Amino acid sequence: MPDKRVTRVGRHPYATRSHLTKPIKTPGGKLVSQTIVKKSKGVTCSECGCTLSGIKHLKQSKYKSLKKRERRVSRAYGGSACGPCVKTRVMRAFLLEEQKAVKKLLAERG
Repeated sequence: MPDKRVTRVGRHPYATRSHLTKPIKTPGGKLVSQTIVKKSKGVTCSECGCTLSGIKHLKQSKYKSLKKRERRVSRAYGGSACGPCVKTRVMRAFLLEEQKAVKKLLAERG
């Protein structure tokens, strides 16, 4: 039976949520521990709160090193609002403008 015991990296020996490790076998046959980075919830929509698709789920500090095209989606309100929310926002603005035009037209006629 091979030995499964691994020494944790660093001076913090406890398996807490922020300090998880998994044993990895190196090409030399040595068993070492590799730290697991916690997954984040990802960027959420500013209006409805759903997670934005097309954007990586990273820690806040890691977004700084990403390219601009990886931080956002190429559309209006790309990195802050989801597609359906942008659609409703555009529709609302268009309908308000149409309503103003109709009011102006009715005021001229009557």
